[in-house]
Amino acid sequence: MSHNSLVERRIRYVVAISLVLLVVFAVRLVDVQAVRAAGFANRADMELAKQSLIMAPRGAITDVNGVEFARSVIAYRILADQAIIDYPKKLAEISAPILDMTAEDLETQLTGTRRYVVIAQSVKPAVWRALQGEIERYNSEVSQEKNGFAKRLAGFFAERIYVREYPEAELGAAVIGFINRAGVGAAGLEYSMNSTLAGINGEYTYANAGGTIIPGTQKITAEAVKGNTVRLTIDRDVQWVAQEAIRTAVRGSRALSGTVIVMDPKTGHVLAHATYPSFEPGNTKGVDPYRWKNPSVQEVYEPGSTGKVITVASAIEEGKIGPETVLTVPDKLKRSNKVFKDHDPHPVQRLTVAGALAVSSNTASIKIGEMLSNDKLHSYLKKFGIAEKPGSGLPGEESGKLLDVKDWSGTTAPTVAFGQGYSVTAMQATSVFATLANDGVRVTPTVVEGISDAAGRYTPAGKQKSIRVVSAETARKMRLMMESVVSPSGTAPSAAIPGYRVAGKTGTAQRVDDSCGCYRGYTASFIGFAPADEPAYVVSVTIQDPKGLHWGGYLGGPVFKKVMSFVLKDQHIPPTAAATNSYVLDEKALKKKIAAAEALNKSQSRVSTND
Repeated sequence: MSHNSLVERRIRYVVAISLVLLVVFAVRLVDVQAVRAAGFANRADMELAKQSLIMAPRGAITDVNGVEFARSVIAYRILADQAIIDYPKKLAEISAPILDMTAEDLETQLTGTRRYVVIAQSVKPAVWRALQGEIERYNSEVSQEKNGFAKRLAGFFAERIYVREYPEAELGAAVIGFINRAGVGAAGLEYSMNSTLAGINGEYTYANAGGTIIPGTQKITAEAVKGNTVRLTIDRDVQWVAQEAIRTAVRGSRALSGTVIVMDPKTGHVLAHATYPSFEPGNTKGVDPYRWKNPSVQEVYEPGSTGKVITVASAIEEGKIGPETVLTVPDKLKRSNKVFKDHDPHPVQRLTVAGALAVSSNTASIKIGEMLSNDKLHSYLKKFGIAEKPGSGLPGEESGKLLDVKDWSGTTAPTVAFGQGYSVTAMQATSVFATLANDGVRVTPTVVEGISDAAGRYTPAGKQKSIRVVSAETARKMRLMMESVVSPSGTAPSAAIPGYRVAGKTGTAQRVDDSCGCYRGYTASFIGFAPADEPAYVVSVTIQDPKGLHWGGYLGGPVFKKVMSFVLKDQHIPPTAAATNSYVLDEKALKKKIAAAEALNKSQSRVSTND
């Protein structure tokens, strides 16, 4: 075979092989770009595309004027991708001071192969910006010194989150509550209104390259929706005054706890709800969980003498007595196997119903209660809301305790008549007095004024449920009688407010100690309203287990005066003139009043005859 023929043969082989290879490549190209293009594209997307949440801010909780008690603010969760960190020691060295960590601890968290390591749970945006700035500054210097090679730092990234702030700290903490680490309501309104306050998280996708988002690849697939804002009926300024007043009283009496409630009796709106001791909602670590409770709706106690207003109002409503009905009042009475006593020994007195209420006589209350059947007395207690949850919207409401009549013993009725033998919460007790202040109509209390959605559209809360308990005339008589309680002859002259007519009732009840199932210590209280002739607000003061002097008038009266004085001025309630008539307190005064009235009638009769 000639040389030329051999060359030609080899060329044909090369061409043939090349053609085969070209055909193979062409087939593969068609397969990749046409037949399986979608599959390869999806695979690439799966490898590059990442999905992440857009955290939704939780709605705010504000006072009636828009002052924020709770709000959500932007923060960042700082994370590390250990797989792309080449120089953990150097990265830790420059980052630790910014993150308020030791370089050694940070280096440990930056070393390894994990792709998602939480370095800081929540930091302010300024911290994240400072961290980014310091790393960029360092990398810039390295690039200039070493032509872009060696020890360039990377590996941190951040997730935007929201943290809960409570700007007013302890103020209103029992009402507001707090959220847990998962961002879910754990106490107070944060808990009971969690579904209203919680937003709806959004979602976005992005292309990921070496742990870094490729610019321009972000795509929102679902927008985040902010939670609704809850506007309360509480007034921040009134709340502050009430908080300071009850704190001073609890500390001064070395009591277990104390509560002040300020309520509008016509609407049921609670303007202030202060408890002490309290806590900071944003700092609950190490706090006794007992403080997280809301004593005004979760702690039950026997009301004592504040409960006497129910007994008296019920008997007046049933036509059994009037404010100036004279009663024979001994200092002790035996009923069944028990002797009941007044607070101080005294000779047998002839007091009017108004006088018996003014001096808070237990024996007089027993006699008045006996004018009603057990069933009737029980029915009025239920009408006033005893043993029924108040419906305030606050979580954990207790209903209190009231035995069915069939379970009453021989001493139950007399005990109930002067305010023991059944239990209430501070909110229930406040509602009883609000009923008398509101002409005998009980309105369900509430702390929620309305809701604003993410777009700012405000929807007021619905009108509160109301029920008539006693007639307006009975309520008027009760208010006039209760003014005597704050007179010099009553048990709470310390509650009087110059320029205003004030009505109220003291309570000093034996306190049940659950640890022994016995009476130990006292509950001191004062509940009143003003102006007495046209009540605008009710203020209740409850102090649990004070040490030393424990009388409701002595401890609760001054707190009431301080809080109510501020409320009347803050809400621009004008002073009221003194009462033109009042009920007398004993039989002797009643006879003088009757004689004076008869003399006036005779005088007017003579004038009329002469005319």
